[in-house]
Amino acid sequence: MESRERRQLRDPRSGQAFLAGAAKISITPADLTGLNPMGHSFRSVRDPIFVRALFIADGQQSCALVAADLIEVGDTKDIRRRIAAELGIPSAGVLIAPSHTHNAPRIGLVPPGGKARVPSPESLVYTESVYDAMVEAVRRARASARPARVGLGRGTVDVNINREQYVAGRWVHGYNPAGPSDKTVVAIRFASQSDETIALLMNYAVHSTVTLGTAELSGDLAGAAAAYAEHALGGDAVALWTSGALGDQGPRVSLDELPNPGERDRDMAHDAAKAQGMLVAATALRVAANIERYAEAVDVSGAERVIACPVRRLEVPPGMEQADVDTVELTLSCIQIGTIAVTGVSGEVTVPNYQALLAASPLADTLLISNANARIGYLPADEDFARRTPAVEGCPIVQGHVRQSIVDGLAGMITAALIR
Repeated sequence: MESRERRQLRDPRSGQAFLAGAAKISITPADLTGLNPMGHSFRSVRDPIFVRALFIADGQQSCALVAADLIEVGDTKDIRRRIAAELGIPSAGVLIAPSHTHNAPRIGLVPPGGKARVPSPESLVYTESVYDAMVEAVRRARASARPARVGLGRGTVDVNINREQYVAGRWVHGYNPAGPSDKTVVAIRFASQSDETIALLMNYAVHSTVTLGTAELSGDLAGAAAAYAEHALGGDAVALWTSGALGDQGPRVSLDELPNPGERDRDMAHDAAKAQGMLVAATALRVAANIERYAEAVDVSGAERVIACPVRRLEVPPGMEQADVDTVELTLSCIQIGTIAVTGVSGEVTVPNYQALLAASPLADTLLISNANARIGYLPADEDFARRTPAVEGCPIVQGHVRQSIVDGLAGMITAALIR
C-alpha cells in the first residue's frame, strides 16, 4: 500500500504531456494454404483479421502494445528488436498480445522447451508479412500520437466458464461452473484532450474457440468484440483485445469441434462468437463511458524479465514439438502507465495464478495478458498438478516454479518501476 500511495502522489518524471496514438492494419492472408494451426486447411475467410497497435509516451520513455488476431506468437525477440531499431521504442517496452483465436494462423518459432504446434513453411513466410504489418502499425500509431489522458474501469460479464471438468475418472476440457472463473472486464480508455477515444484496451479471460472446427479464418469472439467496439466508438478509434488468465477459461457457447460441421452449424457458431464478443465489448464500452478519473500527466515505462525454468517433459502428439533442453524461458513483461500495470506472461495463465498476482501486486490497477511475447504452454496453479488437469498436461515447467516465477517476478518488476 505504501508503494501505491507514493506512486499516486509524486510528480511525473518528465513534466511533459502524456501522448497516445493507435492504428490497425489487416493481416488477412490472400493464400490460406498451410496456415491453419489446427492441422487442416482453412476453407475460406469468414471475417478479416488485424494487428492493432497502441503507442504511448511520456516525453522520456515510450512503449507499444500490439494486439493481433492470431492463435499465438512464437519468440518475439527479433521483431521487438526490429521495432526498437526502426522506431526507437525499447524492446522491453513492446508487448505483443495474440488474441488466441484458434481460427487464425500462428507465427514465429516456439521458444526451446515450450510445447507448441510445428510451424508450416507457409506459416513462416506469413510470419514475415505479419512482422512488417506490426512495424507499420506501430509506426502509424506513433505518427498519430497526440496529448492524451488515460482512465481505467472494471465491469463483469458472464461469457466465460471454467473449462476443466472431471468426467469418468479424469479431467478433460468441458464445462465446470463450480471451478474458479474471473468474470472481470478491464477497460482502459485513451482519450484526446477533446475527449475523442484514441484507443480502448479490453482485457478478459476466455478462449476464442467458439468457431473451432469450422475451418474458416476468423477473429472469433475476440475479433467480434474488437469490431463491435470500433463500430460503436466510430471515427478512428482502435479497440485492442487482450486475453486475460484464459488457461482454464472457455466460452459458454461454442461449436465444440463437431467432426463434420455443416453450413448451419458454422453459421450458428459464428453467431455465437459475435454475440459473446458483443457482450464483452458492450460491457467494456459501458465501463469506459463511466470512468470518472483520468490522468493526463503520467510516467510510462516498460520492463522485461526472462526466467529460466526447469523443463517438464510432456507427451508430444503428432504435429507438435518440445525441444530436448533442461530449461525453458518464461518471459514476463510489464508496461506501466501511471498507476496502471499491464503485465504479460508467455503462456496461458490460469485464474488462480492471476488471483495470486493481484494479491501480491503493489498496484490495485494490475491486469494480466496471457501468451504475451511468446507462448510456451499452459501455466496452471501448483495445486492442480496432483489432479492432472488439462492445463497441467500442457505445462512445460516443473511443479513449484510456475506461480512463484509469475507472482514474484511481476510483483518485483512493478515495485522496481515504482521506486525508480
